[in-house]
Amino acid sequence: QVQIVESGGGLAQPGGSLRLSCAALRFSFENAAVAWFRQAPGKEREGVALVSNSGGSINYAESVKGRFTISRADANSTVWMRMNNLKPEDSGVYYCAATPDPDGRPPELEPQNFYYWGQGTQVSVSS
Repeated sequence: QVQIVESGGGLAQPGGSLRLSCAALRFSFENAAVAWFRQAPGKEREGVALVSNSGGSINYAESVKGRFTISRADANSTVWMRMNNLKPEDSGVYYCAATPDPDGRPPELEPQNFYYWGQGTQVSVSS
């Protein structure tokens, strides 16, 4: 059974940084698009960042451009997201998701386009 496991969440102060990690078990990220989504209480799940198969295409939500960086290392099926200059509105549960992307043409950064999901990791930004 495929497992997606996130780690690295926690509490940060405004302006601080965190790095999230996403690992895959019994699944290879090598031919998959991988994305991060987040969900705050009472809000819909929203796409944050996406990296295509082989990293040729990377997309970010406007709200995180210039602050968040997604990267991947297919050798060990791991994807990271470095989050800098965190803001209180970045708080929420962050989910890693993956979907097959054999042609390097990833889907739109919408939850319904991703097949495998992790359980999420909490990020809280507060002073």
